[in-house]
Amino acid sequence: MQPDHDTILAPATATGGALAVIRISGDDAFAVCDRVFRGRSPLAEAQGYTVHYGRIVDGDRTIDDVLATVFRAPHSYTGENSVELSCHGSAYIVSEILRLLFAAGGRMATPGEFTLRAYFAGKLDLSQAEAVADLIASSSRAAHALASNQMRGGYSAALDSLRDRLLHLTSLLELELDFSEEDVEFADRQELQRIMQDIDQHLNQLINTFALGNALKEGIPVAIVGAPNAGKSTLLNRLLNEERAIVSEIAGTTRDVIEESVCIEGIRFRFIDTAGIRTTDDRLERMGIERTLQRIARARIVIRLLDMAHFTGSVPAPEFELPERCSLLTVVNKIDLQPDISLPQGVIGLSARDGAGLDTLRQALLQSTGAEELDQNDIVVSNSRHFEALSIARSALQRALNGLHEGLPADLLSEEIRQVIRHIGEITGRGVILSDEILGTIFSKFCIGK
Repeated sequence: MQPDHDTILAPATATGGALAVIRISGDDAFAVCDRVFRGRSPLAEAQGYTVHYGRIVDGDRTIDDVLATVFRAPHSYTGENSVELSCHGSAYIVSEILRLLFAAGGRMATPGEFTLRAYFAGKLDLSQAEAVADLIASSSRAAHALASNQMRGGYSAALDSLRDRLLHLTSLLELELDFSEEDVEFADRQELQRIMQDIDQHLNQLINTFALGNALKEGIPVAIVGAPNAGKSTLLNRLLNEERAIVSEIAGTTRDVIEESVCIEGIRFRFIDTAGIRTTDDRLERMGIERTLQRIARARIVIRLLDMAHFTGSVPAPEFELPERCSLLTVVNKIDLQPDISLPQGVIGLSARDGAGLDTLRQALLQSTGAEELDQNDIVVSNSRHFEALSIARSALQRALNGLHEGLPADLLSEEIRQVIRHIGEITGRGVILSDEILGTIFSKFCIGK
């Protein structure tokens, strides 16, 4: 999948805005642009990092006045000669400019092709390239912070450090093979074990961040669970500040799962209003309850919502199984009906109807994510491909540790460690040859202009 450096082009901004940007990159980017751009001087003569006013023309007809920003190889995003044309955002103007550039020798870029070229040019490693897509798709401050840290290379630096330590181990082991007849050990086995156990601990720490990292990236799933008429739909509407769920005093109104997202202090939560849990002969309601139990199993936080009748014990609270690594918040609704009641420590009282206690619930939700414990520079795994590669790498390292304990020969031990290196390298793309299928899968998720 190595790029052929022909000239690619694509709009880099969404349609409908006042302005639009069209990107052109490739060996002939300046020549292609100069066939339709009329400025004070040709772009081929311009210095890098300069902006030039001019017109895009089709024969004697002017399509639009534009600004052309020039980037000269290798000092550009793709590492190639590049031009960014800023024009008015009319869909007609953008399509006409693209048509003229295509006729001048360019071709439309495929999804992610600009970033793919940046990767092959060594401008980004693979994990940084994936972070570009995550940054574009980020919908909360937390997701943005994760992608920014990964794109700046902090994540890659941590992985490269582990990889370098493993390469040092294999070099010592393979050096022994050159002196096999002299029975020399260059790698002290106790020191080898200590280093491998330390690396194993680092891999385990990275793997354990995935649950939080993926949740911060995709949104923290929060299931609102309770008996019928506990006020789940009213609470969802209050959290969203809009009438999203139907509210009725008729028990069992919510038959299906309703999911909506909202950001609280930079973290996106995916709130799931579920069917009330109770014993019922209604087939449709039972289907809704079954879906509720399925959503609880995938939640990271469960709000167990009780109304005053459940809390005082006159009506039994609904029962369900809480999944592992899931926080439970017990919330008593309708406290406006008994404002003087004393609640046990840790139980949150609120009125979904008038909003009392809602700020306390929001703070409890934030604390339940565990995100407050993260430092800005903490390495957090949020990509499922990285999680899988790290998990396989750790399994390979465990085999190497077992082999070390069993007295495995240096050549076989080195091979096990090289498997660890290979799987870590698959994350950044350094030191391994990735298949076109893997690269195609990764970059097909990008937008056309990136």
